[in-house]
Amino acid sequence: MGHYTGPKGRINRRLGQQIFENGGAKRSLERRDSPPGMQQRRGKPSAYALGLREKQKVKYFYGLSERQLRRFLANAHRHGGNTGEELLMLCERRLDNVVRRSGMTTSRPQARQGIAHGHFNVNGRKTDVASYIVRPGDVIQVRDRKNLRSIYTNMMETSETQPIDWLALDQSQYQIRVLGLPGPEDVSLPVELGILIEFLSR
Repeated sequence: MGHYTGPKGRINRRLGQQIFENGGAKRSLERRDSPPGMQQRRGKPSAYALGLREKQKVKYFYGLSERQLRRFLANAHRHGGNTGEELLMLCERRLDNVVRRSGMTTSRPQARQGIAHGHFNVNGRKTDVASYIVRPGDVIQVRDRKNLRSIYTNMMETSETQPIDWLALDQSQYQIRVLGLPGPEDVSLPVELGILIEFLSR
């Protein structure tokens, strides 16, 4: 699931939330808010079904594999405090999420593809690992190539995003500065943390 390539609108409808942001997936949720497939009368979902849904939200939204999610969970346990909040704050610090949240791209899969193709330097060094965890003081910049910068100019002009306190985007320099760490209020995915952690602790 780390690199889902199937119908994104289907996932949005299944989970009842805007997980994927590309145009077709967004419109599919606007047209039909019911799950895909033949419509049947459904009873109350079980505790297992609710937990699985919350886990799938996190995996699809951040593009995580099962192994990556478990590793993040173990790191969150080691940090202490609220495990669910720590887990999501670690996810927010992924390089692909930072590129998306800054407004440099219009979706996370788009950011992930650019990173995998070597479009970005982190602290002056080319980085092609989307799961790289940023730290305060890191500087992320589009490589100094005319064709790449033209692509990201267009993306930044069409990207819909709100300013974020812990990130600073300098569009003229094609540069993102990490000013600090995200807090619980900076998490961009609504998740029932109690249900999620209970499910992952099985």
